[in-house]
Amino acid sequence: QVQLVESGGGLVQPGGSLRLSCTASGISFSNYAMGWYRQAPGKQRELVAAITSGSTTNYADSVKGRFSISRDNTKNTVYLQMNSLKPEDTAVYYCNAKFVGSGYWGQGTQVTVSS
Repeated sequence: QVQLVESGGGLVQPGGSLRLSCTASGISFSNYAMGWYRQAPGKQRELVAAITSGSTTNYADSVKGRFSISRDNTKNTVYLQMNSLKPEDTAVYYCNAKFVGSGYWGQGTQVTVSS
């Protein structure tokens, strides 16, 4: 049974930081490309950041220079370090695992940026 469990969301003031974690089980984690997506109310889910099995990264333009994705294959965990947070970063953040012919989602974690 595949599980992706996100943690680290919460309420933070503008300019603050959060680190999200996503721990996977039931998959060969090191073979999977991992991604963080987000969905704000009334909007479509969008890619925030992704990291390949070889640790190549890419980011949405809106978060470049502020967010950083990384992975620890020894812990089956992918991280999203979010700095200089803005109110428009408020959303539910989802972890995604992707490999040829398969893909999985976590349950999501809420991030709210507000004063």
